[in-house]
Amino acid sequence: MTHDGLMTLVRSGHDPSWRVSPRMPVWVRAYRMRAVAADLSCAAVGAGGAFLLRFGGPTPYVLPYLLVSAVLPLVWVCAVALNRAYEPRLVGIGSEEFRRVVQCGVALTAFTAIGSYVTKTDVARGYVVLALPLVTSLTLTARYLLRRALHRSRARGTCMRRVVAVGHATAIAELVQLFRAEPHHGMHVVAACLPDATAARGVGDVPVAGDFNDVPLAVSQFTADTVAVLACPEMDGQALRRLAWRLERTCTELVVAPALMDVAGPRTTIRPAAGLPLLHVEHPELAGARQLVKNVFDRLVAAALLVILAPLLAGLAVAVRATSPGPALFRQTRVGRDGELFTIYKFRTMRRGSEHQKVTLVSDGDGLLFKVRNDPRITPLGARMRRHSLDELPQLLNVVLGHMSLVGPRPPLPEEVARYGDDVRRRLLVRPGLTGLWQVSGRSDLSWEESVRLDLRYVENWSLTLDLQILWKTWSAVARGQGAY
Repeated sequence: MTHDGLMTLVRSGHDPSWRVSPRMPVWVRAYRMRAVAADLSCAAVGAGGAFLLRFGGPTPYVLPYLLVSAVLPLVWVCAVALNRAYEPRLVGIGSEEFRRVVQCGVALTAFTAIGSYVTKTDVARGYVVLALPLVTSLTLTARYLLRRALHRSRARGTCMRRVVAVGHATAIAELVQLFRAEPHHGMHVVAACLPDATAARGVGDVPVAGDFNDVPLAVSQFTADTVAVLACPEMDGQALRRLAWRLERTCTELVVAPALMDVAGPRTTIRPAAGLPLLHVEHPELAGARQLVKNVFDRLVAAALLVILAPLLAGLAVAVRATSPGPALFRQTRVGRDGELFTIYKFRTMRRGSEHQKVTLVSDGDGLLFKVRNDPRITPLGARMRRHSLDELPQLLNVVLGHMSLVGPRPPLPEEVARYGDDVRRRLLVRPGLTGLWQVSGRSDLSWEESVRLDLRYVENWSLTLDLQILWKTWSAVARGQGAY
């Protein structure tokens, strides 16, 4: 069959060769097998450990619990599978995979408690209390290690989903840039389909495979496993529905990017009305009880860290004074929430009087950020402290005083704020942070536009859960020391 004839059949939706069995990338199948093996092993170790801790060893009285310990791994894997924690769409990104594992642990614990009560069975509560939480914790740890290994593979360019992007060229170019900047998402755009494919040969180095009618053909031609539809007026509800029909016979995933970018899932809910799936977007919560909880959490944790890290802080202060003349602490005026000025505290990393040399230096950044790679003003000790953000530790005092938060936007200078546009000023609706999305996404290597985008994303979608995730990732970013100067 000629290429034109094949395209005609695919466009019409009557191509018999398109009715193939669903396919799944080899690396996804391998990852799922490793996840099942890890879950079996964790359940066996957890059940065996709980048995030994509770009973010490096999005796005639505890033989039923020995049998339960032997069967629990199979029961655990079946429960995890029933809760769909092995779904390919959960692989490698997001918290849904971990949430479903926790749900299994809670559900099995509740089922055991209710079952023993209804059947009047005398169950050793100590064994249940040890076994199921231990199995759940070990499984979460194993899943996390599997995910870290997957992210390392994706950083090398393997274990990626092959994506056909559908939309306008500018939107596809932004998507390609985003996926390349964050390879842990596992998305590699291999082809693009535009409203008018005759006007362009490619979107950057991504080839154009045709127009919107050619999406199934592009999937087959480029062996893609995912189709990403970006917001555009040409791809309306009817066209999207027809595309879904033509992709449903295979394992090709269909994902749709809404027009509201950078809006997190917790702020969006589907509210059907008159048969239409309306997307309801909650306003960001910038005041109220949740902000109060965040403030209390920040101050308590910062105070505890100041006590724990007191010897380190004292040692760094002595080292700064001993290696270069001048005070140990550097004080600077920054802009906080609602434009209020405050004094930020850092360990001094530059030679005395370096602020006056700023105008003679050329910034490596663009926009409003002033950052210089290999800044000659920085002392040798200061460079090492900056690499691992040790100079930022005195800002814990700012958190205790309520000037800053543990997590938030980058604290700006007054001269930066004076040049802010209306959109960028939304960064000032929350307290600036000791760390933030900018810290775990590139630090000083970020452009001004990317820094603003990340800060605004945090302001719009903040939550205590997101704060905990950022704090967890901060340790890794600081340990690597990349992007700091």
